Amino acid sequence: MSELKAGDQVIAHYKSGKYYGKIIEDRGRFYLVEVLAVAKHPMQGDLHNPGETEDVFFHQRKALSHYEKANIAKSAVKAYDGDVPPYEDSLRTAVDELKAKLERKKTVFNQKAKDQLINLERSYFS
Repeated sequence: MSELKAGDQVIAHYKSGKYYGKIIEDRGRFYLVEVLAVAKHPMQGDLHNPGETEDVFFHQRKALSHYEKANIAKSAVKAYDGDVPPYEDSLRTAVDELKAKLERKKTVFNQKAKDQLINLERSYFS
C-alpha cells in the first residue's frame, strides 16, 4: 500500500472512537488528521478497566469536534474513498448506535455509560 499524503480522505481510530477525516500533515509516526465526521462514538468509562465501575475513574468521553485536528498514529489511519456523511448526522448516528449497544445488556457499567452518553447528547444537540 502506498503512503498516504496531505489531502487524502481517511478513516481513523483515535482512542476508543473512529472518525472520517482528511490528512493535513505527515508528522513522522503520526498524521495530523482533521475530523470531518464520526464513524463510532468513543466508549465511556475507564478504558484501562473496561466494564468496571468500582474503584475507577469513570470518564466521560466526547467525540472529537467537527474540523478538530488530532495527531493519530499512522497504523490507525486507513485510506477511505466512500462518502463522508455530514458531521452532525454522523454524530447522531454514532450516539444512537452506542446507546443501543449499551441497552442490549443490563449491567451497572452499561447504565453508567449510558447516563454519561445522555449527558453528552444534551450538550451535543441542544
